[in-house]
Amino acid sequence: MKATQHPAIRSAAARAGAGAAVMVAVGLLSTGAANADTFVPLPDDQKLGPGVTITRTSESALISPSLAANGAGRVVWVSGNATADVTATPEGEVGPHNGPTGADGTNNSSTHGASQLNTGYIVGCQVAIGDDAISAGLSVGVDMSGGNVGGSVGVNLGPGEVKFVQIDFKDITEPGKYSVEYQDAEIAIQGCAGYAQARAYTVVEIIGDHYSKTTLYGQPFSIG
Repeated sequence: MKATQHPAIRSAAARAGAGAAVMVAVGLLSTGAANADTFVPLPDDQKLGPGVTITRTSESALISPSLAANGAGRVVWVSGNATADVTATPEGEVGPHNGPTGADGTNNSSTHGASQLNTGYIVGCQVAIGDDAISAGLSVGVDMSGGNVGGSVGVNLGPGEVKFVQIDFKDITEPGKYSVEYQDAEIAIQGCAGYAQARAYTVVEIIGDHYSKTTLYGQPFSIG
């Protein structure tokens, strides 16, 4: 005689199978979410300084875990547009470019023969990037020259460390509007097992008898 199964038993088995399928699907989704990239839109901002108006627009960050998967690394791709509307500056002569000094409070700026716009990011490990952390920062540079800047820089950070990463700069030889646009510039962070933060900066130095340096900081954001 052929064995038969009660309809209620068949229905329960079907429901159990469907439940198992749902659990598997949820598990897969959870795994994907843990490794997903995080997109962070950041606000526009503006600052007035002596002879200059600095504006930052279209800033965003895309954060993902490092491929090293060691818990101490992560990668952020940053995009944005930094503009300096300069109304007064001596003509100057470009050079010499001796690069950032790394001294406290330099904000990754450098001494040179012309006024200059430069922009980048302050990156810290287990540090909330406020003014105190900024003044303690050290500089690490990357050359991403040209329009629609793109490239990669690696930063090693230990607990409590803060570093500046320069994205690009423009020399200012006469009054006018100057801008640095960058798209998906990559900053790879290693050595930071705790939380990390980043924050954009844009510095405009105006040379001459009335030297000035105006800095616009962006909104801090977490990089995991």
